[in-house]
Amino acid sequence: MGEAVLAHEASKLALPVTVDSAGTASYHVGDTPDERQAGTVATCKKYGVPIDHAARAVERTDFKDFDYILASDNQNLSNLQRIAPKNPKAKISLFGAFGDGKPIADPYYGSQSGFEQCYQQCVSYSQGLLKEIYGDDIYDRKEEAHQTLLAKV
Repeated sequence: MGEAVLAHEASKLALPVTVDSAGTASYHVGDTPDERQAGTVATCKKYGVPIDHAARAVERTDFKDFDYILASDNQNLSNLQRIAPKNPKAKISLFGAFGDGKPIADPYYGSQSGFEQCYQQCVSYSQGLLKEIYGDDIYDRKEEAHQTLLAKV
């Protein structure tokens, strides 16, 4: 969901960003959303957020190809820090660092309200990240700079 929401928030502002999503484990590589992710797809559809993604694992090249690598929770953050090469180009951070500092709660085994909460966190953190990159007034202007982003959410 984080990838889709971040890409959507950037596109609403006509910002030329590249957003991708990757897991720190490779057990769903190539898979599209399954029935557990139906809540993600439904929530994104409800808010007009396009979502089309096949799972992939983080690659070492991501640390030099992207400016930011964002983790949804502390376990993924630890995994990213562990596998990162020395002196990566990418800033590795908890996605929530661009908001309230909280990890994104995993909604997959709960109710639909968990997906709503996850969506709201993703919107807030996406806006916070875009403000950090482009300035606090980004929602009042458009920027031409290009940033590449990898969101693990």
